[in-house]
Amino acid sequence: MPDSHPPVEEAASLLFNQSLEKGLAVLAAFSAVRRTMTIGEVAEAAGINKSSAQRMVFTLEHLGYLRKHPKTRRYQLTPRVMRIGFNYLAADPLIDVANPFLSELTKLTTETTCLTEPDQADMVYVARFVSAQFVPVHMPIGSRIPMYCTGSGRAYLSALPEGEALTLLERSERVAHTPHTRTDVAEIVATLREARQRGYAINCEELFHGDMTLAAPVIAGNGRPLGAIHVVAPTSRWSLEEAQARLAPPLLQSARAISSSVRALG
Repeated sequence: MPDSHPPVEEAASLLFNQSLEKGLAVLAAFSAVRRTMTIGEVAEAAGINKSSAQRMVFTLEHLGYLRKHPKTRRYQLTPRVMRIGFNYLAADPLIDVANPFLSELTKLTTETTCLTEPDQADMVYVARFVSAQFVPVHMPIGSRIPMYCTGSGRAYLSALPEGEALTLLERSERVAHTPHTRTDVAEIVATLREARQRGYAINCEELFHGDMTLAAPVIAGNGRPLGAIHVVAPTSRWSLEEAQARLAPPLLQSARAISSSVRALG
């Protein structure tokens, strides 16, 4: 008698909710570049047709995640959207573990320190302790930066098996953000090997002018990286040599302490 059960792939596709996918695409379409949008603009930005966009926007407005300006008739996000992101931050044990170590690292270095976690080919800021000193770029919680050209991204990649890191790099859209940005895969892999040897990665003005960071991975008990911590060392205050000499030792100590505490949680 033939098996009446569908293949795993087919069963999974039957469970996939396309309406939910479209609704999330609508929320994700809003950004600093697209703060407000019409229905037509929502459809284009989310990659869906106008009829679907109208249904998604109506539902999200009814649920309180979008609102329409009474005069311009353009839609924008509401603070309710932050509930989902806050729930993640509140439930993430790595943030609770890392916060006291990051706070101490900021006191020791007098520089801004951050924790980032991976999402596809990006790193996402999930914790940040801001120095009283000037920093060239403001990166609030939730900000995303590409792995290939940032200290925290390279620190995370350096702790992965090289084949896995190579796959992520090749899938990345490697854009030259500044004249210093490395976009060649082989060159980036070479920097990962260097980072693996010394325990930390470096970004010197590859994403933003004036911005330099030193970053080290946070490693779980299974040997896999969970994310990375980094110290911001603006080029207006630090040379690369000075940053490596004075900031790298406390950075490594903090990363090891966070990793050990994570392992203790089980």
